Amino acid sequence: MSVVLGIVPVIVAWLYSEYLHYSKRSVSAKAVSRHSDVNLVEVAKDFVKEDDKALLIEDGGGLQLASPKAKLSSAHSPLIRFVLLDESFLVDNRLTLRAIIEFTVLMGYFYICDRTDVFSSSKKSYNRDLFLFLYFLLIIVSAITSFTIHKDKSAFNGKSIMYLNRHQTEEWKGWMQVLFLMYHYFAAAEYYNAIRVFIACYVWMTGFGNFSYYYIRKDFSLARFAQMMWRLNFLVIFSCIVLNNSYMLYYICPMHTLFTLMVYGALGIMNKYNENGSVIAAKIVACFFVVVIVWEIPGVFEWIWSPFTFLMGYNDPARPQIPLLHEWHFRSGLDRYIWIIGMLYAYYHPTVESWMDKLEEAEMKFRVAIKTTVALIAITVGYFWFEYIYKLDKLTYNKYHPYTSWIPITVYICLRNITQSFRGYSLTLLAWLGKVTLETYISQFHIWLRSGVPDGQPKLLLSLIPEYPLLNFMLTTSIYVAISYRLFELTNTLKTAFIPTKDDKRLVYNTISAIIICTCLYFFSFVLVKIPQKSV
Repeated sequence: MSVVLGIVPVIVAWLYSEYLHYSKRSVSAKAVSRHSDVNLVEVAKDFVKEDDKALLIEDGGGLQLASPKAKLSSAHSPLIRFVLLDESFLVDNRLTLRAIIEFTVLMGYFYICDRTDVFSSSKKSYNRDLFLFLYFLLIIVSAITSFTIHKDKSAFNGKSIMYLNRHQTEEWKGWMQVLFLMYHYFAAAEYYNAIRVFIACYVWMTGFGNFSYYYIRKDFSLARFAQMMWRLNFLVIFSCIVLNNSYMLYYICPMHTLFTLMVYGALGIMNKYNENGSVIAAKIVACFFVVVIVWEIPGVFEWIWSPFTFLMGYNDPARPQIPLLHEWHFRSGLDRYIWIIGMLYAYYHPTVESWMDKLEEAEMKFRVAIKTTVALIAITVGYFWFEYIYKLDKLTYNKYHPYTSWIPITVYICLRNITQSFRGYSLTLLAWLGKVTLETYISQFHIWLRSGVPDGQPKLLLSLIPEYPLLNFMLTTSIYVAISYRLFELTNTLKTAFIPTKDDKRLVYNTISAIIICTCLYFFSFVLVKIPQKSV
């Protein structure tokens, strides 16, 4: 109800802004046709004389009249100008309003697919041959069509070392995400342990990426913090509101949010001393100490998080007897250390790059010997981990996972970066998929899979072409990936509109305005829902 109350005035404002934009473009086109024989400068002068003070608008080339009414309205806050349907304000923000409407339509599609009977559903079915065929087909197509050699320079020494470069990590996220999603779609239970490793990789990247940014850029501004929180939580918050789901249903979002906050806090506190290696060492030790206290000592986790049960609690309809904080304790506990390992790797990243730089300049025999040794050690360690850890049953593996997930990650990093040429290329199709992992993760619950009830796990498949599972897979996947990418773009568009990068005052104003608007919408929707109940 609150969503409906909030979107109605936005629809009105958007339609009015489109009408204003169209009208101004029509006026401009007619004026140009009447003066087609006149020099453009003279036409411009005529417009100034006719309209007194005309202003060009960037997004349409139309004309915005600077009337006395517009002058007065410009002194008002954006919220007041929106409520008053100020013409200049609406035209200036037409594209933002359009983005909001488009986002709302996509949220409506989420609801229709998952909460109504407009589309049917089907059961999941696993076939190992089909699963592996589809995955390796994608890898082959990616290799044929999107193999790219990158020659970017290192941010630390300006040379083409490319150790753990952005293209590589995006590709890494991409091929993992495809397997992660297929695991859900086909119910490929035999890959459970691999999925646990993939999630650990994502959390490792959270520690690695955030540490690298804050350590190098030293940007602990309110704007940067708000941008990170928006990126991680914008889509999931609206998914929770529209579909009446708990935040913990999308457990990866709160996990990344928590560990991002912990990295931000670790480096943000006394950040002027971050150049001191001893201070960084103390901070990393403190992080380990905090994790040990919270997750290893019985009862501490529940004591800390119980006040936040309203946010982090989750009640699976299929298992109502499970404590509300069990899911949060289990999910966050599995990867409680790996984000700190990511921080460590980020801190030593420049050192490793300098070693690799020296190695590339060494004699051929020495270089080959070192690389061969590293590869053999990595393969050997990976083999023993696979044989004695990975092959364990899921319950036993989960006990070892928090302490061993760094092993396959390190093995992969060593092998993926073993040579200059090997680390210098990527499959850009997979890297493209790696950019939208958050959106594909959230969207899969509702427009690829189905649960049908609030907080339900997606046990069913969305069926747009009943009785044709492969054709249905093709169609639903195409729509699902396209919508996920569009949601990624809309999230960034709206982030730019509502989170200014260098204006903390405006950012605080926007935040307070959002809180007030949400409170009012919730209050009115609550009243509207309760009135019919009382009358009955």
